[in-house]
Amino acid sequence: MYPIQLKRLPGNEDIALPRQMSEWAAGFDVQAAVTEPFVLAPGARALIPTGFAMAMPRELEAQVRPRSGLAYKHGITCLNSPGTIDADYRGEVKVLLVNLGQEPFTIERGERIAQVVFQRVPQVSISEVDELPDTVRGAGGFGHTGK
Repeated sequence: MYPIQLKRLPGNEDIALPRQMSEWAAGFDVQAAVTEPFVLAPGARALIPTGFAMAMPRELEAQVRPRSGLAYKHGITCLNSPGTIDADYRGEVKVLLVNLGQEPFTIERGERIAQVVFQRVPQVSISEVDELPDTVRGAGGFGHTGK
């Protein structure tokens, strides 16, 4: 088990810290810490505060992902999804939302707007080479392996 430290930011005592909404949930739901209702127009995007910061071990990243209900019912999703929060970031977690729906969507304080999933990040080493090993696929790009 990896220790995750959450810090509630001042003025957000009423905002729940990220939590799993069921026993086997992979994601931890996060709430909007907007100071007043925020209207996200169709096609618009906005960076929404969550009222907390966190610390996690170096071998983890936190991935910010959409909530399926908001996406299905209203067309609200996360841009840059999944968004990565690096282990050394200590600022407020914010969620980049976009309204792909047809109607304006109002984000209320305390509304669950996204989920965070923690993933292990392998430690790798990168080296420059003059040639890469051959494969059957080679340099075939998008759509190369089928219809």
